[in-house]
Amino acid sequence: MLDRLDKRILGELQKDASLSNAELAERVGSSGPSCWRRIRQLEEAGVLGRTVRLANQALLGKSVNMICSVRMRTFEAESIAAFERFIADETRVMECFSMSGEWDYLLRVIASDVADYEQFLMHRLLKHPSVASASSHLALRIAKYETAIPTD
Repeated sequence: MLDRLDKRILGELQKDASLSNAELAERVGSSGPSCWRRIRQLEEAGVLGRTVRLANQALLGKSVNMICSVRMRTFEAESIAAFERFIADETRVMECFSMSGEWDYLLRVIASDVADYEQFLMHRLLKHPSVASASSHLALRIAKYETAIPTD
């Protein structure tokens, strides 16, 4: 179970993972060695994953966000595994959720423009043998985007 100091450390690291250990310790009111040990423990427990830097999608020429619902042909384990491997290898797919309800998967796909997305949809996704159909929705803009998980 996480204590208050662990939660403060997590909160600060989720805001800025580039903080030095000394800066982090000062912000959370702890010593450097204690912070370092706690971070290592949080990593070993799987609470903290890899450290990344968030890139500006629009400045990288990928300003289109499509929300794509996918219906599967079959639910055989090997078909599901093949589809999920395919999705894992697709760099345009930023998120993939296995869903309950009418659709089987929900994807967030980035593209440079609608034609780029159409290329992915028609020549990659719908050609996959496990996929029966898909429905796409163009996101007009991102109203909220967060990466930090609340610790309260």
